[in-house]
Amino acid sequence: MKKDNVSKTGSVDAVYSGIKKILEEARSTAYRAVNFAMVQAYWNVGRLIVEEEQKGKQKAEYGKHLIKELSIRLTKDYGKGFTERNLWYTRNFYLIFPKVNALRAELTWTHYRLLLSVENENARNFYLNEAAETGWSTRQLERHINSFYYERLLSSKDKKPVVDEADRNALPAKPEDLIKDPYVLEFLDLKENKLLLEKELETGLLGKLQEFLLELGKGFSFVSRQYRISAGNDHFYIDLVFYNYILKCFLLIDLKIGKLTHKDIGQMDFYVRYFEGNIKAAGDNPTIGMILCSEKNETIVKYSVLNENKQMFASRYKLYLPTEEELAKELRHEIELIRGENKLR
Repeated sequence: MKKDNVSKTGSVDAVYSGIKKILEEARSTAYRAVNFAMVQAYWNVGRLIVEEEQKGKQKAEYGKHLIKELSIRLTKDYGKGFTERNLWYTRNFYLIFPKVNALRAELTWTHYRLLLSVENENARNFYLNEAAETGWSTRQLERHINSFYYERLLSSKDKKPVVDEADRNALPAKPEDLIKDPYVLEFLDLKENKLLLEKELETGLLGKLQEFLLELGKGFSFVSRQYRISAGNDHFYIDLVFYNYILKCFLLIDLKIGKLTHKDIGQMDFYVRYFEGNIKAAGDNPTIGMILCSEKNETIVKYSVLNENKQMFASRYKLYLPTEEELAKELRHEIELIRGENKLR
């Protein structure tokens, strides 16, 4: 390379580095701003709830009624980020952190939700300051709380190894994490990109299965695809959710490309239990969980239903659900079609 070309390349590199620094700083600022705006908003939501509760004569009962009604209205207008559970979080957030000017802009709503679980005030303040100043991610904060890092630090004569262990692999939150945080997406009323959550084959199969069940004409009503449920700070996605108005129950479907595992069965059991405890209405029949598993040319279909009288309900839903043979045939047929189409590309 000629000398003048080397000089030009060096100049371009310098300009690129400068622009990169500007953009990264701007994205980091935007990341912190949107997160702190959300934290402040939830603090104020909690403040209004507590102030309204204090006007009521029967605080406990009125508080439950208030949060239930607010959840119904807010969910209708602003989406599923305002469940009763999340509103209780905002209430407790205000009670535990009564001064808004004491909130740390470096921390997200998920950080604060974790801190709410720490009953010891000294420990909670320690975790808050360490997470903000050291740049702990929510996963790191959760790990330190669960491993009693504060208590171990107090009881250790030689504190350096404990601190070194905590600081190891401690990376600050990245601006890119913004687009992955469901709470931020809900707060900004942005839609999750479902395509990022599915493999190409699974995407095609789920679409076909959705059509297949609706075309059966046995009372199926489509509810959602990649239905997200949250347990604490973990988020899970159910591939397909239907409601059958003849059976009066939800049908949950999870598709597995590969061999069925105990983990898959346990996960479906969790989905069903979640719907039983949080989603289904009074008078609904037990939720049905269906796992479709395809390994090469072998298709396995598993049903799961939580109910004391399983046999009686099982005999009813068999009249309206497709048989295992029908599902297996449809699944194998669509897999062959999709793989055939991919070969032609």
